[in-house]
Amino acid sequence: MFDWDEFEHLHVIRKLKEILTQWWNVEIFFADDRGFLRGIEKGQEKAFKNAVCNLVVNSERGFDSLSEFSKKITQKIRLVSSESLTDQWDIGLTATAFPIYLSDEFMGTVLAVGYFEDSNIETQRTTLKKSLKEMGLSGEDTEEAIQSIKSIKSHEISYFSELVSLVAEEIVTLHSEISVREDRISELNKELGIRYKYDAMIGKSKPMQELYTLLDKIKESESTCLIQGENGTGKELIARAIHYNSRRKDKIFVTQNCSAFNENLLDSELFGHVKGSFTGAVRDKKGLFEVADKGTFFLDEIGDMSQAMQVKVLRVLQEGTFLPVGAVEPRHVEVRVLAATNRDLKDMVERGEFREDLYYRINVINIHVPPLRERKEDIPLLIDFFLEKSSKERATKKKIIAKRAMEKLLDFNWPGNVRELENEMERLSVLSGSEQKITADMLSPRIKTFGEKGKIQGVRVQGKLKDALEELEREMIKEGLRRVSWNKSKLAKELGISRAGLIMKVEKYGLDKRKMLKK
Repeated sequence: MFDWDEFEHLHVIRKLKEILTQWWNVEIFFADDRGFLRGIEKGQEKAFKNAVCNLVVNSERGFDSLSEFSKKITQKIRLVSSESLTDQWDIGLTATAFPIYLSDEFMGTVLAVGYFEDSNIETQRTTLKKSLKEMGLSGEDTEEAIQSIKSIKSHEISYFSELVSLVAEEIVTLHSEISVREDRISELNKELGIRYKYDAMIGKSKPMQELYTLLDKIKESESTCLIQGENGTGKELIARAIHYNSRRKDKIFVTQNCSAFNENLLDSELFGHVKGSFTGAVRDKKGLFEVADKGTFFLDEIGDMSQAMQVKVLRVLQEGTFLPVGAVEPRHVEVRVLAATNRDLKDMVERGEFREDLYYRINVINIHVPPLRERKEDIPLLIDFFLEKSSKERATKKKIIAKRAMEKLLDFNWPGNVRELENEMERLSVLSGSEQKITADMLSPRIKTFGEKGKIQGVRVQGKLKDALEELEREMIKEGLRRVSWNKSKLAKELGISRAGLIMKVEKYGLDKRKMLKK
């Protein structure tokens, strides 16, 4: 089933409607397969950019007139099965209908209403003036509204049709994406042994299921693991899961962020020191490697470690020995090391910033932690978990998320990943006060305005139509590439074009990934 009310909120549709208004002053309406207008109701006051539509549709007789016209043109286009159909609304305006097909099933129409045919302007203007007068609409405002109606020139028809058809295509794309997402979730739910949690990790998406499978495979292993992922994805949670599912689970788990100290302090922290080795060393101190003996040592942000420290860590990994600061006798430990970083260590190796031998020593098993934007099916699960946690901590009734708020949360790209989502849920739990439902207006500004302040900025209203369309096309592809992490096959499917066609457009507009990332 189509959720017609949601189409008005789509950023691309709003932008296309804005362009159509600026160029031709037309109004866009939606009708279902029987021609009934959707998204507007009789007696409901609604502001339209087209001044005549604003006067007519907000009047009782005018709304009835548009409703009858909508049914008539929808039935016509359904019968002839054409790509579009232009007809005269009996008040004196011209409208064009574009069909919406989903899997070859006719679902309704997009109506572009409120313009004059270029060859018949004066006759239509006279008819319109007479119709408005019969509806009781007259005066200076009505005259100005009539004069504001534009005509579509013959050389503009193809551009006009392309823009309006894009509205219909976006509706189908949205519905298809929702269906695919629901089908995927349904498939996952049917899979035998599907897990929503692995220790403190939460997620049922395909990337998380693959991660759980990998963790199951390595839990009996003693190999060194490199956990790579963006900030806030939960790398330490994974390290803890590896330890507490291993044979060392009854031993100590030690963690240290390598970026938290300068080189000298980190040396003492990791390997310890002996009394008198430097000013302030008033007693012997065990290093964390010695503390972690027989257990697991998690080295977070290992990419921030100096090369001198890298040499010492490599020696521990290879020989199990190290030398505390100021000591003359080496000490021996038996520690499993897990390392994590959000940096590209391979690139650092190529630049000479990270030792190649250490890289291969810690990267025996590589674990990639997917960012939240690549597992959006997990967002509702995580939200539910964080709200449940917050309600228990505050001894209050669990909050619920309104549909529109959930959509905003799903649309956001979460640069801070799970940590950012958790912070947002905590903020909402506090600021919603006694309100039981969390609505879209309560969201943080960066989330609330994410779709509205997308990368397609403004509307070009001057110059050639061809240039304006190319500019819109370039921005849609540019934003799309970033959204899908440069997965051209996925974006081509979203845009309804072939992958080869998309690649040609990427080359045409200079949207190569390497060039884009340099900007």
